[in-house]
Amino acid sequence: MGTALEFTDDNFQSDVLSSAVPVLVDFWAPWCGPCRMIGPVIEELAVENAGTFKVGKVNVDDNNRLAMTYNVASIPTIMIFSSGKLVQQFMGVQTKVKLQQALDEAKSA
Repeated sequence: MGTALEFTDDNFQSDVLSSAVPVLVDFWAPWCGPCRMIGPVIEELAVENAGTFKVGKVNVDDNNRLAMTYNVASIPTIMIFSSGKLVQQFMGVQTKVKLQQALDEAKSA
């Protein structure tokens, strides 16, 4: 899957909620066309923000408990977590600039 991390029901608490840095989480599924469209943007953000932010994906088919916990009704849904709290949420395909801005805002918050 490249450089984006894979978040699961099992590691979400430790890798996302307990993270010392802001985390971008892409809720997606392999069969979702828009999810595949934004996939390369997520990978670019992961590479460009390595060491500053965490960037990863949650496959909603494999981790439906997380999808239910965060009320993910449509995918792709992108969430930004900072200090264990959900600080921003986007539905549908977003621009790389918009997502980078959201990460930067989470870091300065």
